[in-house]
Amino acid sequence: MIGIIVAVIVVFFVIWFAAAYNGFIKLENMVKEGWSGINVQLKRRYDLIPNIIETVKGYAKHEEGLFVKVTEQRSAALKAESPAEKSQAENMLTSTLRTVFAVAENYPELKANENFKHLQQVLTEVEEIIQKSRRYYNGTVRDFNIKCKSFPSVIIANMFGFKEKEFFEIEDSEKENVKVSF
Repeated sequence: MIGIIVAVIVVFFVIWFAAAYNGFIKLENMVKEGWSGINVQLKRRYDLIPNIIETVKGYAKHEEGLFVKVTEQRSAALKAESPAEKSQAENMLTSTLRTVFAVAENYPELKANENFKHLQQVLTEVEEIIQKSRRYYNGTVRDFNIKCKSFPSVIIANMFGFKEKEFFEIEDSEKENVKVSF
């Protein structure tokens, strides 16, 4: 009888162990999927920036320094890899893009340009998708981090080296989307 009880306990422990480990693998893959989704949308955003700059350049030739700054920050954002690096680069790029759109406000011909209106609309859509992707990613990171810290799954996390993941955060002053209303 004791042998059966011990066997049941061992089987229960093995099943729990496998379920906990598989839960980590599932959450880790969801975090990777979320980060991939953010990167896809950020790439779309980065691809729009040169078109926006070229469109604005034609109307605001004296703002050359600003265009160089946007290009440099776009390059820095493309090179950033970790969520912390990407967050910092995105905050700087978003701030500079706001300046570009503020400059564009001074040019009525530019505001009426159909190409610029289209680029503005697409950028707004991309910003909304980035926000949704960031929420998904941060939600999966939250779930993963909770599992890494919760007992008894913390035992599995420590055994197999599962470490907490970084959130993709935007500074409080930069949390609102780029406003491109003309």
